[in-house]
Amino acid sequence: MIVAVASGKGGTGKTTVTASLAAVWDGPVWAVDLDVEEPNLDLFLHPAIQGSEKAQMTVPAVEEAKCTYCGACSELCQFKAISVFNQVILTFPEMCHGCGGCMAVCPEKAISPGRRELGEINWGVAGGVGFLAGRLRVGEAMSPPLMRLVKARLEQMLAATGGDAIIDAPPGVSCPAVNAVMDSDVILLVTEPTPFGVYDFKLAWEAFTPLGKPMGAVINRSGLGTDAIYRFCREKGLPILAEIPYDRAIAEAYSRGRIIADVSPGLKGTFVTLKDKIRGLAPPSRSREAAHA
Repeated sequence: MIVAVASGKGGTGKTTVTASLAAVWDGPVWAVDLDVEEPNLDLFLHPAIQGSEKAQMTVPAVEEAKCTYCGACSELCQFKAISVFNQVILTFPEMCHGCGGCMAVCPEKAISPGRRELGEINWGVAGGVGFLAGRLRVGEAMSPPLMRLVKARLEQMLAATGGDAIIDAPPGVSCPAVNAVMDSDVILLVTEPTPFGVYDFKLAWEAFTPLGKPMGAVINRSGLGTDAIYRFCREKGLPILAEIPYDRAIAEAYSRGRIIADVSPGLKGTFVTLKDKIRGLAPPSRSREAAHA
């Protein structure tokens, strides 16, 4: 089973929830940081890194001696990563999304795969939890291709070790966030009962609902703000799976990079119950797989 922990905005406690869920998960589990622009799951899990590799994507490399400047590649590429101007062909690797379409449509086979570095992928272990994360190189703007490489690595690891995965998704509802949750079995939306939290939570619900995934909500810092988030969840039939209180001890633990499920037996129980409710939301086949992993 793959659980994506997402949020409509940053700062709701998404990474905190991910770390605590991984810590109480019974059975093999991978904690995956797909917030590749600002990965910080390691600050809470403190993993021992066991391996690392450079992440690269395929970009077009043109052999101009073969090129007839027909323009088929340029017409196909909606991002204009390759362009033909009369008898000149130019490539812009930073704009390439790595689809490979230009190579497929070139009648002269003048375009071959080149490489561009996106960042790096790291993996290791934190206690009994597997750890996997991607990190964009400084100045890189293309996060979805790196996220796809991290997810491909996760598939290999799950095939080899079995178990489940808990994904810390990027905040918001843009392409990176959708890319992070689209392959999950359950989406967990973390929010806070403030006006900004409610507004962005609604955007996340609207963005992810068309994916047809089971969804549930976690309300962090409950006791603040208004009851608007509760009313919205009731209206949409969205189950509230857990509430995390607004508590100084939690804030202090967070500021020290501690897992908040360890703050008190009560909080640990909250996350154990949350884990069980998530499994109840999963499609029956995936739920059975998780139970027997």
